[in-house]
Amino acid sequence: MHSFKGEPAIGVLAALTSFAVDQVTKAIVVSNATALNAGVSVVPGFNLTFHRNDGVTFGLLGGAPWWSLVVLALAVCAWLAIMMLRTRNRIEAIAYGSILGGALGNVIDRVRFRAVTDFLDFYVGSAHWPAFNMADFFVVGGVGLLLIPTKFLNRSRTDP
Repeated sequence: MHSFKGEPAIGVLAALTSFAVDQVTKAIVVSNATALNAGVSVVPGFNLTFHRNDGVTFGLLGGAPWWSLVVLALAVCAWLAIMMLRTRNRIEAIAYGSILGGALGNVIDRVRFRAVTDFLDFYVGSAHWPAFNMADFFVVGGVGLLLIPTKFLNRSRTDP
């Protein structure tokens, strides 16, 4: 049995935090869906909106059976959980946990609504980035952390 100490515990905390932030923000958006349908300007270049995406990133695989995307996401989540529990690097544990929590947040949406709730709309002029959610933010942030070269991740452990 694996004990949750050190890096794995940090990864679990990151997963729980990213999952909770995602679910709370989506609940707020869903409860205000009518007001957000047309989009609400927050500051120039950023709107809050309400959109359901039945595909994956940028709407890819839109129209695919919702359950097939859930099965795929759960398989990826299982792999991420194993990687998170095996790592001995704090940054990697946070990265895997963030990706895992975000992915599980989107899985919950697919099971509940057959699509993912997106609400963050960034734009420049009339060009809009595809709307996304906090789960996507945590997934992209986690992947970004994993792309940091290992020599930088281990530096604090080897330098005096």
